[in-house]
Amino acid sequence: MKKLLITAAILLTTVIGATAQRYCVIDTKYILESIPDYKEAQTKLDAIADQWQKEIDAKFRDVDKMYKSYQAEQVMLTEELKRKREDEIVAREKDAKELQKKRFGYEGDLFKKREELVKPIQDRIYNAVQKMAASGMYDFVLDKSAGITVIFSDPKLDKSEDILKTLGVKK
Repeated sequence: MKKLLITAAILLTTVIGATAQRYCVIDTKYILESIPDYKEAQTKLDAIADQWQKEIDAKFRDVDKMYKSYQAEQVMLTEELKRKREDEIVAREKDAKELQKKRFGYEGDLFKKREELVKPIQDRIYNAVQKMAASGMYDFVLDKSAGITVIFSDPKLDKSEDILKTLGVKK
């Protein structure tokens, strides 16, 4: 019985050792920031967002001017003119909010532009990671810049530089 338990323990240890999983760590934030195309795309996105924000701010300033003008003239207006001006102010504010939602809302113009400019770069990184994982026989590739919390990783496990070399960014 004792020999059977020892044999089972040795067999179990061998099986666990044979199925050990290989993993490595990468930092996609570092990789992205090292790619000139990404920096250029980010600069374009920032410029576009800034331009759109100025456009929206101007619309809200117009609404604010209209409202202040209305408040100053309100006592001299008839009920019909008051309603007309109030409706006009509400309509302009609604237009400004709709433009803001169209530009910056979920799946808005900025989201689409970011996808157009950044997604091809992210796809290149993903393909390089897949290639590295296949050639290095890694079972897991952890991203220390994403939502996964990596409290410690041995620097020799960080393959970010290898990904950059595959992408042709660093020599």
